Amino acid sequence: MKTKLLSVFVLSLLSVGAFSTGALACVSAESESNDAESDADGPVCSGQAVAGNIANRRDQDWYYFNIDTPANLDISLSHSSGDDFDWHLYDVSQRLYSAETGDRPESASVSVGGSGLYTLKVTRYAGRGDYTLSVDGIPSGTGGSSSGGSSGGGGDCGLGARPSKPGGLTRYISGSEADICVNQSSGGLLVMGGGSDVDAAFTRRVEPLIDGGDVVVLRTSGSDGYNDYLLNLLNADSVETLIVDRSQFANDAYVEWAVRSAEFVWIAGGDQSDYLNQWQGTALQQALDDVLDRGGVLGGTSAGAAVQSEHIYDPDGVLGAYSSEAVSDLCHENINVSTGFLSTSIMQGVIVDTHFAERDRMGRLMAFMAGLPSGIHGIGVDEATSIFFTADGSGVVDGAGSVYVLQEDAQTSRTQAQCDLPVIYEDVLRYKLGEFDQFNILNGSSNVAPKRIGIDGRSGNFYINQPYQ
Repeated sequence: MKTKLLSVFVLSLLSVGAFSTGALACVSAESESNDAESDADGPVCSGQAVAGNIANRRDQDWYYFNIDTPANLDISLSHSSGDDFDWHLYDVSQRLYSAETGDRPESASVSVGGSGLYTLKVTRYAGRGDYTLSVDGIPSGTGGSSSGGSSGGGGDCGLGARPSKPGGLTRYISGSEADICVNQSSGGLLVMGGGSDVDAAFTRRVEPLIDGGDVVVLRTSGSDGYNDYLLNLLNADSVETLIVDRSQFANDAYVEWAVRSAEFVWIAGGDQSDYLNQWQGTALQQALDDVLDRGGVLGGTSAGAAVQSEHIYDPDGVLGAYSSEAVSDLCHENINVSTGFLSTSIMQGVIVDTHFAERDRMGRLMAFMAGLPSGIHGIGVDEATSIFFTADGSGVVDGAGSVYVLQEDAQTSRTQAQCDLPVIYEDVLRYKLGEFDQFNILNGSSNVAPKRIGIDGRSGNFYINQPYQ
């Protein structure tokens, strides 16, 4: 038989400071994966039972709630007679209590000081199966059923004050918490090819348009690597990185407010499929869609660039497509193209690919185009390279590599573009743009003369007319 631990365990929680409160509905059932503290379900509300399941001996379930005043909590964990489950309560800096007896239910009363975020971890000592967790005594107006928690703050530039941050949302901020108000009359779109970031693109194209305003960096994983870099490079008022790794955060008022109040919104590299899975159909998606229309600057690198175009290569659950695979079959199993994310006017009828020449993605970009509606444009961006578009479609290149713009015209032929057959796609116009070269994505004007290229998937040497030269 185990004994109940009545003492306080001091345990540093590296990521718990990321949690706070938010206006989210009370949780009534766990949603996997909540195996890590950073993925805690919540908020738990007073008197609202939460149904969960310990599936195996490695499974552990995390939950969160918020309390800003001292309170006495009655915590109870019910489970079947054949199981022995435990719970552990933490505040923002330490483990406060562990209920580890063989009792059923596993219950205890704990006094807390009201220091903000609290998390609960459910673990197994023996057995597996269903359980019910309940917490009574959370003061009304906290725990997440109302705004609660930190008061948000920040300036009001017509959007109201900054909402409270939801529990579980990781954010990093450098600079001022207040929202500086900048009158932006014209914005733009920065498409970067991955690898090393292009300092000149930020200083030449973005800085003059944001006038010392606020920057928001969006990602679904990672850390704050952009904060100091962009704060200094852009002379920004603030840079805030948000790890929006769940659709509930993408629908939260805090995230929406942060994006709508920013003068520049930057989507970091990562996994474009994850961005689509977590952000599509949410308030965040709509806020991103409105950035250019309100005169702001939007951009991204690698995956963050790929999601800017109407058509998006979306390797969700499949292996990344190589050019040699894509040209062999218009419907190759590793080809999946999605639409319906952003409706930025200058990126309609466009598909973007990145890490371009370095990973030989010309063949797959043309194969993607051959399966999309006629009139499609393809934009392939090398690493350490970018193209910046203004609202009228005018694009200019910065960086060490090239940007390849592919365009169809009356001479272009989709000679063979059917499933289960090699792709034959001929006489595509290719513009190879270097630093300071220009291309207007809306009217096709450029200072660079095009070249005609193609692919013939029947051949091992499938390129027609050396497309990178």
